[in-house]
Amino acid sequence: MNDHTPLSPDGDGALDFCLRLARAQALIVRRFDSTLGNLHGLSFSDYQLLYQLQRAPGARLRRIDLAERLALTASGVTRSLMPLEKIGLVARQADARDARVGYAVLTAAGLTLLEHASATAQAVGRELLQDAPAEQLAALSAILGKLAG
Repeated sequence: MNDHTPLSPDGDGALDFCLRLARAQALIVRRFDSTLGNLHGLSFSDYQLLYQLQRAPGARLRRIDLAERLALTASGVTRSLMPLEKIGLVARQADARDARVGYAVLTAAGLTLLEHASATAQAVGRELLQDAPAEQLAALSAILGKLAG
């Protein structure tokens, strides 16, 4: 599909939008994976996980809350956290009041790497969307925000 492809023959604009969105998402992830991987040794998924931790109070989240923010299952988050824990970017932290509750915490090394990777991610985002008018980006961002919850 290119930008000039007409709507599907049945005129379903919603389906056409979803198909284009899925293709764009795949291309965006591939671009971020390549650039972040080459420069920082992170996948785009790793970056998103570290980014969500950094934005959380105390740079920590319960695994279930992290799963919600990343639209993953709890086991998917656990699988994603393991390699980041092994290389010291994330640590586990128990809740002082409830031993059943565990947190994923961004370490100092994770924060430093995230700061460098964020500069790269911002540059990739600007490059990908350099021709998009700001008002269109704002409208599309609002739609995506509603879809993502």
